[in-house]
Amino acid sequence: MSLSMFKQAMELKSKMTKAQKELGKMRVEAETGKGAVKVTATGTQKLVSIEIAPEAINPAKPKQLEGLVLKAVNEALDKSNKLSREHLKSLTSTLNIPGLT
Repeated sequence: MSLSMFKQAMELKSKMTKAQKELGKMRVEAETGKGAVKVTATGTQKLVSIEIAPEAINPAKPKQLEGLVLKAVNEALDKSNKLSREHLKSLTSTLNIPGLT
């Protein structure tokens, strides 16, 4: 490995560490059921909150609420993954390391 590639690898490591910290502070939200269920996740795919409106809780229809929660969680995680990919892509695009760009 040449000195130039080593420097680029070290720079990438530093940028990736910074990016992970930044992504941990970023938030995405997803809602289902016209706002009945709202899920918030970080840019590192960690769920931060799940809010359920009282009117969405019907003991006679638990499957309906389960479906709303699953859909909102999946949408939030999809948004988080997209955010993460876009954020990390902006970091690696400035480096000239074979196989990464």
